[in-house]
Amino acid sequence: MTFNRKILMSDAENYSIDQPINPYYGTDPLDKERAIAEHASIRQALESIGVEVITTPSPADSQDGVYIANWALIRGEVAVIARLPNVRRAEEAFAVAALEKLGKQIVRIPEGLKFSGQGDALPCGRYLFCGRGYRSDAEAQAIAAAATGLERIQLRTVPKRDDDGQPVINATSGWADSFYYDIDLAIAVIREPSLTAPGLIAYCQEAFDEPSQAVLAGLKDFEKILVTEDEATEAFATNLVSTGEAVVMSVNAPMLRSELEARGLRVVCPEVSELSKGGGYIRCTTLSLS
Repeated sequence: MTFNRKILMSDAENYSIDQPINPYYGTDPLDKERAIAEHASIRQALESIGVEVITTPSPADSQDGVYIANWALIRGEVAVIARLPNVRRAEEAFAVAALEKLGKQIVRIPEGLKFSGQGDALPCGRYLFCGRGYRSDAEAQAIAAAATGLERIQLRTVPKRDDDGQPVINATSGWADSFYYDIDLAIAVIREPSLTAPGLIAYCQEAFDEPSQAVLAGLKDFEKILVTEDEATEAFATNLVSTGEAVVMSVNAPMLRSELEARGLRVVCPEVSELSKGGGYIRCTTLSLS
Protein backbone atom coordinates (compact mmCIF):
# COMPACT_ATOMS: atom_id res chain seq x y z
CA MET A 1 0.00 0.00 0.00
CA THR A 2 1.47 3.35 -1.03
CA PHE A 3 0.90 6.76 0.55
CA ASN A 4 2.40 10.27 0.44
CA ARG A 5 1.87 10.20 -3.32
CA LYS A 6 0.96 13.90 -3.47
CA ILE A 7 2.54 16.58 -1.32
CA LEU A 8 2.63 20.36 -0.99
CA MET A 9 5.95 22.23 -0.75
CA SER A 10 6.64 25.93 -0.26
CA ASP A 11 10.12 27.40 -0.82
CA ALA A 12 13.20 28.54 1.07
CA GLU A 13 13.20 32.11 -0.26
CA ASN A 14 12.17 33.60 3.11
CA TYR A 15 13.94 31.12 5.35
CA SER A 16 16.12 32.49 8.14
CA ILE A 17 17.42 31.45 11.55
CA ASP A 18 17.01 34.82 13.25
CA GLN A 19 14.71 33.74 16.10
CA PRO A 20 15.74 30.50 17.85
CA ILE A 21 12.52 28.65 18.65
CA ASN A 22 14.01 25.18 19.16
CA PRO A 23 17.26 23.66 20.52
CA TYR A 24 18.87 23.09 17.11
CA TYR A 25 19.84 26.71 16.50
CA GLY A 26 23.59 27.37 16.79
CA THR A 27 26.08 30.09 16.03
CA ASP A 28 27.03 29.09 12.48
CA PRO A 29 25.77 31.56 9.84
CA LEU A 30 23.16 30.51 7.32
CA ASP A 31 24.11 30.00 3.65
CA LYS A 32 20.80 31.04 2.11
CA GLU A 33 21.66 30.06 -1.45
CA ARG A 34 22.70 26.62 -0.34
CA ALA A 35 19.45 26.27 1.62
CA ILE A 36 17.47 27.09 -1.52
CA ALA A 37 19.50 24.51 -3.46
CA GLU A 38 18.91 21.91 -0.74
CA HIS A 39 15.19 22.53 -0.89
CA ALA A 40 15.26 22.00 -4.66
CA SER A 41 17.21 18.77 -4.20
CA ILE A 42 14.59 17.46 -1.75
CA ARG A 43 11.88 18.12 -4.33
CA GLN A 44 13.91 16.36 -7.02
CA ALA A 45 14.46 13.37 -4.74
CA LEU A 46 10.74 13.12 -4.01
CA GLU A 47 9.83 13.33 -7.66
CA SER A 48 12.42 10.64 -8.45
CA ILE A 49 10.45 8.16 -6.28
CA GLY A 50 7.13 9.03 -7.91
CA VAL A 51 5.78 11.71 -5.58
CA GLU A 52 3.69 14.46 -7.17
CA VAL A 53 4.82 17.83 -5.80
CA ILE A 54 2.49 20.84 -5.79
CA THR A 55 4.02 24.18 -4.84
CA THR A 56 2.92 27.31 -3.01
CA PRO A 57 4.96 30.39 -2.02
CA SER A 58 6.26 30.73 1.51
CA PRO A 59 5.03 33.72 3.52
CA ALA A 60 7.41 36.67 3.51
CA ASP A 61 6.79 37.43 7.19
CA SER A 62 7.80 34.06 8.67
CA GLN A 63 11.30 32.60 8.95
CA ASP A 64 9.93 29.04 9.11
CA GLY A 65 7.51 29.01 6.19
CA VAL A 66 9.78 26.49 4.49
CA TYR A 67 8.70 23.95 7.13
CA ILE A 68 5.27 23.47 5.61
CA ALA A 69 4.55 20.21 7.45
CA ASN A 70 3.47 22.32 10.40
CA TRP A 71 0.70 24.11 8.50
CA ALA A 72 -1.97 21.45 8.94
CA LEU A 73 -2.96 17.82 9.25
CA ILE A 74 -4.66 16.69 6.05
CA ARG A 75 -6.67 13.54 5.50
CA GLY A 76 -8.75 13.28 2.36
CA GLU A 77 -10.49 16.62 1.87
CA VAL A 78 -10.19 17.72 5.51
CA ALA A 79 -7.41 20.09 6.61
CA VAL A 80 -7.00 20.74 10.33
CA ILE A 81 -5.11 24.04 10.59
CA ALA A 82 -2.21 24.45 12.99
CA ARG A 83 -1.84 26.76 15.99
CA LEU A 84 1.82 27.77 15.81
CA PRO A 85 4.41 29.50 18.05
CA ASN A 86 4.57 33.30 18.16
CA VAL A 87 7.15 33.83 15.41
CA ARG A 88 5.21 31.52 13.07
CA ARG A 89 1.68 32.73 13.72
CA ALA A 90 1.43 34.56 10.38
CA GLU A 91 1.66 31.19 8.63
CA GLU A 92 -1.77 30.13 9.88
CA ALA A 93 -3.77 32.47 7.62
CA PHE A 94 -1.37 31.75 4.79
CA ALA A 95 -1.99 28.01 5.21
CA VAL A 96 -5.76 28.48 5.19
CA ALA A 97 -5.61 30.41 1.92
CA ALA A 98 -3.30 27.88 0.25
CA LEU A 99 -5.37 24.87 1.31
CA GLU A 100 -8.72 26.47 0.46
CA LYS A 101 -7.30 27.07 -3.00
CA LEU A 102 -6.74 23.31 -3.22
CA GLY A 103 -10.37 22.70 -2.25
CA LYS A 104 -9.75 21.47 1.28
CA GLN A 105 -12.41 21.66 3.98
CA ILE A 106 -10.90 23.78 6.76
CA VAL A 107 -11.15 22.74 10.41
CA ARG A 108 -9.80 25.18 13.00
CA ILE A 109 -8.35 24.31 16.37
CA PRO A 110 -9.71 26.65 19.09
CA GLU A 111 -7.60 29.62 20.18
CA GLY A 112 -5.47 28.89 23.20
CA LEU A 113 -4.52 25.36 22.12
CA LYS A 114 -1.24 24.39 20.48
CA PHE A 115 -1.24 22.23 17.35
CA SER A 116 1.79 21.61 15.14
CA GLY A 117 -0.03 20.06 12.20
CA GLN A 118 1.60 17.11 10.48
CA GLY A 119 4.80 17.66 12.47
CA ASP A 120 3.13 16.32 15.59
CA ALA A 121 0.38 14.17 14.05
CA LEU A 122 1.51 11.35 11.75
CA PRO A 123 -1.23 9.42 9.93
CA CYS A 124 -0.54 5.73 9.46
CA GLY A 125 -3.45 3.77 8.03
CA ARG A 126 -6.30 4.14 10.52
CA TYR A 127 -3.96 5.43 13.23
CA LEU A 128 -2.64 8.88 14.12
CA PHE A 129 0.64 9.02 16.04
CA CYS A 130 0.50 12.18 18.17
CA GLY A 131 3.08 14.01 20.26
CA ARG A 132 2.08 16.39 23.03
CA GLY A 133 3.68 18.76 25.48
CA TYR A 134 5.80 21.06 23.32
CA ARG A 135 4.16 22.24 20.08
CA SER A 136 0.83 20.42 20.49
CA ASP A 137 -1.78 19.82 23.18
CA ALA A 138 -3.57 16.50 23.58
CA GLU A 139 -6.92 18.33 23.41
CA ALA A 140 -6.02 19.73 19.99
CA GLN A 141 -4.92 16.33 18.74
CA ALA A 142 -8.18 14.78 19.92
CA ILE A 143 -10.01 17.34 17.77
CA ALA A 144 -7.73 16.58 14.80
CA ALA A 145 -8.20 12.82 15.17
CA ALA A 146 -11.99 13.18 15.34
CA ALA A 147 -12.04 15.49 12.30
CA THR A 148 -9.98 13.06 10.21
CA GLY A 149 -11.58 9.85 11.49
CA LEU A 150 -8.30 8.44 12.80
CA GLU A 151 -7.51 6.52 15.98
CA ARG A 152 -5.16 8.57 18.16
CA ILE A 153 -2.02 6.99 19.62
CA GLN A 154 -0.99 9.60 22.18
CA LEU A 155 2.72 9.84 22.94
CA ARG A 156 5.13 12.22 24.63
CA THR A 157 8.82 12.80 24.01
CA VAL A 158 11.37 13.78 26.64
CA PRO A 159 12.12 17.44 27.39
CA LYS A 160 15.36 19.29 26.99
CA ARG A 161 16.80 19.78 30.48
CA ASP A 162 19.17 22.36 31.95
CA ASP A 163 22.27 21.63 34.04
CA ASP A 164 20.10 21.14 37.11
CA GLY A 165 17.92 18.59 35.35
CA GLN A 166 14.96 20.92 34.99
CA PRO A 167 12.88 21.15 31.78
CA VAL A 168 13.89 24.11 29.62
CA ILE A 169 11.50 26.82 28.47
CA ASN A 170 12.39 28.28 25.08
CA ALA A 171 13.24 31.97 25.49
CA THR A 172 11.75 32.95 22.13
CA SER A 173 8.48 31.04 22.10
CA GLY A 174 7.89 30.79 25.83
CA TRP A 175 6.95 27.14 25.32
CA ALA A 176 8.56 24.02 26.77
CA ASP A 177 11.45 22.77 24.67
CA SER A 178 12.72 19.40 23.45
CA PHE A 179 15.12 18.03 20.87
CA TYR A 180 12.00 16.12 19.78
CA TYR A 181 9.71 19.16 19.94
CA ASP A 182 7.75 17.68 17.01
CA ILE A 183 7.14 13.96 17.01
CA ASP A 184 8.48 13.53 13.46
CA LEU A 185 11.94 14.06 14.96
CA ALA A 186 11.46 10.88 16.99
CA ILE A 187 9.34 8.51 14.87
CA ALA A 188 8.75 7.82 11.18
CA VAL A 189 6.00 5.99 9.34
CA ILE A 190 7.61 3.68 6.78
CA ARG A 191 4.70 1.44 5.75
CA GLU A 192 1.04 1.56 6.67
CA PRO A 193 -0.58 -1.62 8.01
CA SER A 194 -2.96 -3.49 5.72
CA LEU A 195 -5.36 -6.40 6.11
CA THR A 196 -2.60 -8.81 5.11
CA ALA A 197 0.61 -7.22 6.45
CA PRO A 198 1.75 -5.21 9.45
CA GLY A 199 2.89 -1.62 9.15
CA LEU A 200 6.47 -0.53 9.71
CA ILE A 201 7.64 2.33 11.92
CA ALA A 202 11.10 3.54 12.89
CA TYR A 203 11.59 5.35 16.17
CA CYS A 204 14.14 6.42 18.75
CA GLN A 205 13.22 4.69 21.98
CA GLU A 206 15.22 7.14 24.13
CA ALA A 207 13.22 10.04 22.67
CA PHE A 208 10.04 8.95 24.47
CA ASP A 209 9.04 8.92 28.11
CA GLU A 210 8.52 5.53 29.74
CA PRO A 211 4.72 5.35 29.30
CA SER A 212 5.11 6.16 25.60
CA GLN A 213 7.85 3.55 25.21
CA ALA A 214 5.43 1.00 26.62
CA VAL A 215 2.69 2.07 24.20
CA LEU A 216 5.03 1.77 21.22
CA ALA A 217 6.43 -1.59 22.32
CA GLY A 218 2.90 -2.92 22.72
CA LEU A 219 1.65 -2.03 19.25
CA LYS A 220 0.58 -5.21 17.48
CA ASP A 221 -0.08 -3.84 13.99
CA PHE A 222 3.50 -2.72 13.39
CA GLU A 223 6.98 -4.03 12.88
CA LYS A 224 9.54 -1.70 14.44
CA ILE A 225 13.01 -0.41 13.68
CA LEU A 226 14.86 1.20 16.59
CA VAL A 227 16.81 4.33 15.68
CA THR A 228 19.83 5.38 17.72
CA GLU A 229 19.76 8.62 19.68
CA ASP A 230 22.75 9.90 17.71
CA GLU A 231 21.08 9.29 14.34
CA ALA A 232 17.84 10.84 15.57
CA THR A 233 19.35 14.06 16.92
CA GLU A 234 22.51 14.47 14.87
CA ALA A 235 21.22 13.22 11.51
CA PHE A 236 17.44 13.87 11.74
CA ALA A 237 17.05 10.21 10.79
CA THR A 238 13.29 9.90 11.34
CA ASN A 239 12.46 13.18 9.59
CA LEU A 240 11.90 11.40 6.29
CA VAL A 241 9.25 10.86 3.64
CA SER A 242 8.19 7.33 2.76
CA THR A 243 5.72 6.12 0.15
CA GLY A 244 5.74 2.60 1.55
CA GLU A 245 8.01 1.52 -1.31
CA ALA A 246 10.71 4.20 -1.34
CA VAL A 247 12.13 6.61 1.21
CA VAL A 248 13.77 10.04 0.99
CA MET A 249 15.90 10.40 4.12
CA SER A 250 19.05 11.76 5.70
CA VAL A 251 22.37 10.91 4.07
CA ASN A 252 23.93 10.83 7.56
CA ALA A 253 21.90 7.96 9.06
CA PRO A 254 23.59 4.82 7.66
CA MET A 255 22.18 2.43 10.25
CA LEU A 256 18.57 3.35 9.53
CA ARG A 257 19.27 3.34 5.79
CA SER A 258 20.70 -0.18 6.04
CA GLU A 259 17.62 -1.39 7.95
CA LEU A 260 15.29 0.06 5.33
CA GLU A 261 17.21 -1.34 2.37
CA ALA A 262 17.30 -4.75 4.04
CA ARG A 263 13.48 -4.64 3.98
CA GLY A 264 13.42 -3.96 0.25
CA LEU A 265 12.83 -0.22 0.27
CA ARG A 266 14.52 2.05 -2.22
CA VAL A 267 16.36 4.85 -0.40
CA VAL A 268 17.30 8.29 -1.78
CA CYS A 269 19.46 10.62 0.31
CA PRO A 270 19.82 14.29 -0.66
CA GLU A 271 22.45 16.42 1.08
CA VAL A 272 20.95 18.71 3.73
CA SER A 273 22.90 20.99 6.07
CA GLU A 274 21.49 24.53 5.97
CA LEU A 275 17.84 23.60 6.40
CA SER A 276 18.70 21.68 9.55
CA LYS A 277 20.03 24.85 11.20
CA GLY A 278 16.42 25.86 11.85
CA GLY A 279 15.63 22.52 13.45
CA GLY A 280 13.85 21.05 10.43
CA TYR A 281 14.74 18.47 7.81
CA ILE A 282 13.27 16.57 4.87
CA ARG A 283 9.81 15.76 6.16
CA CYS A 284 9.42 19.23 7.62
CA THR A 285 9.54 20.68 4.10
CA THR A 286 6.54 18.61 2.91
CA LEU A 287 2.82 18.52 3.67
CA SER A 288 1.12 15.32 2.60
CA LEU A 289 -2.04 15.85 0.57
CA SER A 290 -2.93 12.17 0.12
